[in-house]
Amino acid sequence: MITYILVLAISSLFVNPKKIYLKHSRYYRILLNIATWLAVRIMRIDIHATGLEKIPKGSRFLLIQNHRSKFDPILSWYVLKRYDIAFLSKEENMHIPIFGRIIRKCCFMSIDRKHPAKAMETVNNAVELLKNDEVSIGVYPEGTRNTSEEPLLPFHNSMFKIAQNAKVPIVIMACHGTAVIKDNFPKKRSSVYFDVTGVLKPEEIEGLKTNVIGEEVRKQILASSIFRKSL
Repeated sequence: MITYILVLAISSLFVNPKKIYLKHSRYYRILLNIATWLAVRIMRIDIHATGLEKIPKGSRFLLIQNHRSKFDPILSWYVLKRYDIAFLSKEENMHIPIFGRIIRKCCFMSIDRKHPAKAMETVNNAVELLKNDEVSIGVYPEGTRNTSEEPLLPFHNSMFKIAQNAKVPIVIMACHGTAVIKDNFPKKRSSVYFDVTGVLKPEEIEGLKTNVIGEEVRKQILASSIFRKSL
């Protein structure tokens, strides 16, 4: 364990914390996946995933999911590790010691929704990554963790432009159970559930207004059996 942490720390020193990486690093992705595997076991998390067979083979995609916990992206990229998911994230996550640099090298990018021009630059970079077959992109259209009693927060529908401009499918996934991990550890195990509810093909979303896409995505997440467990 100590040796691996040293490998992570030393490897992170070779990452420029100010650079946007548009080439995926297989080495840093392996480091990330191993670290996540260790975290899942240490935190005593049992993961249950359904609907993965719906994910298109041989195609990059835009992953859309509800957002309840800081563990959501970590466990999502672990469940979907064969697809090399890179999330658009808030800037603070890019400055987490060691891991902020590791995820940056895996093409994760920060998005500044307060400044439209900067946000659009990130969207364009995400489109480029998809078109160049580097990674699949993960976004949370709610924009932040939902700590309210509402099932879903309002969507930032502009995120769906990424799939439209890159001409890739939208994979819709619901999650449940991540919000209790912090409270359960270390006394109790945590069961977390992921369900791929459906896929919107490129030809199905071409030319549609983003709010129409958002309504369909919202409907599919709300209809998921695992999502209804959280209501």
